[in-house]
Amino acid sequence: MEDQPANVDEDKGVRALASFYSSYVWNRLVAFFPSNTKFIGKISGLYRQTARTTRKPCFPLPLPSNSPDSSLFVTEPSRLYDVLEDIIQHLIANLHNVQKNLQFWQSRAEGSHARKLYFMIFERGPLAFIDGTVYFLRGFGEGSTIQRFYHSASAHISERIAALSTIRDALATSLAEVYMEVNKCGEELVKDPEKSLPSLLASINGMFSNLEASIGHLHAIHQTSSVDGSYSFPLLLEELPEVNGGSQWTDCEMRDAINMVYKNLETLDSYVSLLVAKHQKPRKVNQYWIRYTCGAVGLSVCSLWLLRHSSLMGSSDIDNWIQEARDSVVNFYSDHVEQPLLSIRDELFETFRKRQKGVMEAEEVQLTANSLRRMLLAFSEQTKGQKFPENASDQEMLEIVMTRYEKELTHPIQNLLSGELARALLIQVQKLKLDIETAMLELDQILRANEINFAILAALPAFFISLILLMVARAWLKRDTRAEGRGRIARRQRRLLLAEVERRIMQYQNYIDQGLEKESISMYGLALYSLDRLFHAVERHAKATGEWQCLRQDIMDLGKPGLPTTYKLAVTSRMEQLYECLLPSFKRQ
Repeated sequence: MEDQPANVDEDKGVRALASFYSSYVWNRLVAFFPSNTKFIGKISGLYRQTARTTRKPCFPLPLPSNSPDSSLFVTEPSRLYDVLEDIIQHLIANLHNVQKNLQFWQSRAEGSHARKLYFMIFERGPLAFIDGTVYFLRGFGEGSTIQRFYHSASAHISERIAALSTIRDALATSLAEVYMEVNKCGEELVKDPEKSLPSLLASINGMFSNLEASIGHLHAIHQTSSVDGSYSFPLLLEELPEVNGGSQWTDCEMRDAINMVYKNLETLDSYVSLLVAKHQKPRKVNQYWIRYTCGAVGLSVCSLWLLRHSSLMGSSDIDNWIQEARDSVVNFYSDHVEQPLLSIRDELFETFRKRQKGVMEAEEVQLTANSLRRMLLAFSEQTKGQKFPENASDQEMLEIVMTRYEKELTHPIQNLLSGELARALLIQVQKLKLDIETAMLELDQILRANEINFAILAALPAFFISLILLMVARAWLKRDTRAEGRGRIARRQRRLLLAEVERRIMQYQNYIDQGLEKESISMYGLALYSLDRLFHAVERHAKATGEWQCLRQDIMDLGKPGLPTTYKLAVTSRMEQLYECLLPSFKRQ
């Protein structure tokens, strides 16, 4: 099966061409005005400032640490700083665009043959699914068909990995060259930025030439793919002017050179964006088109089913279901939310009234107990024929009653009429009444003490449902998996970025030890790209914890080319153990 070219929307090509020629039109407009007009210089600066505000600030320039311009505050920003920051910004932005697509294809290349075939058929859109199915059915039964399918899928993925790797290495090399050049002439750049402009522009010119030579040939490879409706043009970067005696450059010459740099950057952005579009990963609508199709079919079936039971078709089923659901919700709210809360409120705010009621009931029990004591005292005194002391216990007098009661039971009929049997029975009835009232009072106290517990138990279903909804809402709000976000996933992403920086620093040193200069420069550029991502990922969190100043300096030290690798590895080890935004979740206090 032949590889299908990547679908590139026509509007992207139009925007790319518009961006490609916008700088040209602006320079032609500026050419009509005198070279010493300050107004044009202000407008040009405003144009560049507006272009810069569309992207976040870039990785800090490696200026000397003892200069005021290298600190956290720059009092008098120079045009040259803006140019250098914009160059680094454009290169990093293009690197990020290339890297995220390259990681996708590398993950597909690591999959099994079956996974590659599944991707080629089911994750590239309906057209690819139809073509793959037809191709498979035509060769069904042939042993070589599956092998050709495997080779076609591997070639499709390998081609994109090779092209994106070439673009990534070229951009990373350019980023490293610019950064090392700024680091080399840092002192002169701080003392007299305008004077160091010619030498830096010469280095930038060489960087553009190397880029044109490195990735300009990719246009010719895909020249025949313009039949699919996408636009294609070669990478043609203009050469920056050279003026003898760089310190004598006029303001107009500097402005023209700077505008040409921006024109080359816009051309590079357009060229890289079109190349990446030809090798980009499939859009989500193509990757998950089967899920979306099944969802659309299910939604359609559900809609038809609802329509069938709706009032539009003369059915009252939906209205009845809505009414039943509403009644169920109201009942649940009344039983498990409203009533328990009212019970808790009554228990908390009506304590005084209930306390008065409890005191009254206790007084009634005490009256019964006093009546029983008087009955026992009178019976005991009459039976024994002596005066009992006031502190005599009820148990002693009750024993006298029971002894007399047992004696009277020998002749129950006679003693019931003329003896003390009836009186003993009445005393036992009074004792039983006292025991019942005492038990009821204790039970009432227990129930009152647990009214809040019963109300809380009744409210537990509503509480658990609310807790589950809260957890779902919290997970939805913290679903951000980017390194700049919050939560454990974002924290893990930041730690992975730090590990990626450490790995690329070690690979950079390994290439240097092997004498591979070209590969080492490219790896250094990739390390700068990872440092830029780490820089922006931790900035907000480190500012919130007050660690930003120290963390910022450590990240800048990792990007300095003059520092030894052992020192950089010690810095990365300290960073992952010291700063809160880089600690594992289980080590946070």
